[in-house]
Amino acid sequence: MLNKELNKSILKLTIPNIITNITIPLLGIVDTAIVGHITDGGKGADYIGAIAIGTMIFNFIYWNFGFLRMGTSGFTAQAFGANDKTEQIDILTRSLFIGLCVAILLLCLQYPIALLCSSVIEDKNNVMSYALQYFYIRIWAAPATLGMYALKGWFIGMQDSKTPMWISIMINVVNIIFDIFFVMKLNMKIDGVAYATVIAQYSGLITTIIFFLKKYYGKFSFSFLRAIEFKKMRLFFKVNGDIFLRTVCIIAVTTYFTIASSKMEYPLLAVNTLIMQLFTLFSYFMDGFAYASESLCGKYSGANDKINLRKTVKLVMLWGVVLAVACMIVYGFFSQNILSLLTNQQDVLASAKHYLFWTIAIPICGFVAFLYDGILIGMIQSTIMRNSIFIATASFFILFFAFGQTNNALWLGFISYLVLRSVLMMTMSWKLIFK
Repeated sequence: MLNKELNKSILKLTIPNIITNITIPLLGIVDTAIVGHITDGGKGADYIGAIAIGTMIFNFIYWNFGFLRMGTSGFTAQAFGANDKTEQIDILTRSLFIGLCVAILLLCLQYPIALLCSSVIEDKNNVMSYALQYFYIRIWAAPATLGMYALKGWFIGMQDSKTPMWISIMINVVNIIFDIFFVMKLNMKIDGVAYATVIAQYSGLITTIIFFLKKYYGKFSFSFLRAIEFKKMRLFFKVNGDIFLRTVCIIAVTTYFTIASSKMEYPLLAVNTLIMQLFTLFSYFMDGFAYASESLCGKYSGANDKINLRKTVKLVMLWGVVLAVACMIVYGFFSQNILSLLTNQQDVLASAKHYLFWTIAIPICGFVAFLYDGILIGMIQSTIMRNSIFIATASFFILFFAFGQTNNALWLGFISYLVLRSVLMMTMSWKLIFK
């Protein structure tokens, strides 16, 4: 009976998380679609390129500060499990304070960041100039974006994944409305897209705060000085520092994957980019269960309830196996059809046939890494995450160069990176969970 209830709890948290994850890329898709319809002396393609570059810059920036969400959810879930209301509100205060400090730093450094980007990205047809127009406007959304990272992590830690889902949907709706209004009605071009994003982000922040006040107003005793107490801040920075280093390794692998692909013969960059979309699609579903793991494993770890912690890990892993096998079957039979939906370039599709067997390996080799990220974040075992990804990242580069820097060597390195992360996190945390 307990397993049924626990399974319902997992799905109750997972399904909204998956919906939230799926809505995330919609912002970029909508922005691209809007500028793609601008008729401005044939500059539509340049605007699309500018949006792509601008989005890449912000993804790179914000991805590095993803610890604001992950660290906050883990600490909050533990405080929730321990029924420590004081620590629950202190964690949110701490995270929001750090997010605000980071946002102010980004605003102060916007010109050096833009200069750095300009030095490494070629300005063909003024594409980089348009991208910087977009950048200088959207950067002012940093306080809202990072504030929502903290609030989203806090809600997940409080066993509430529905609120972030509704906020994410609302942000997309607001973004679409203002994209159409600014670009189509006011003819503001790429500036309009940037302003729409800023308005959508602040609308999301304000709405999230309203949700917070409606659910929790009067239930906590707030104290800023108590929240930033030195020992707790040191632990917060220690854990988030580990998560930051983990993220740096992920960025290093994914970025170099693209760089290495770009140096290979045509059309392997396009082939690898498309196959990576299948990995990204799989990740949206796995991350839904990983976020649920953060919530539940953190709660049971905070409550020192090892029995339910073990049962949660086993059930989440069972769901991971089911989804991984399902994705393997789908990718095994239909990966070519899926890629055909993404491109009609026959030379790309013909070349992709030689590498589609890697798509079958992705789910079974990667699902454990996704799920154990969530499990260990909930348990605040960031050192295990950090050490395992250091070794896995090294293996990626060693195997790629050892096997001749071919495309198969690149994929072998990437799959081995996923496997090593999985095996190392499982073995390093085995005693903590099952002993």
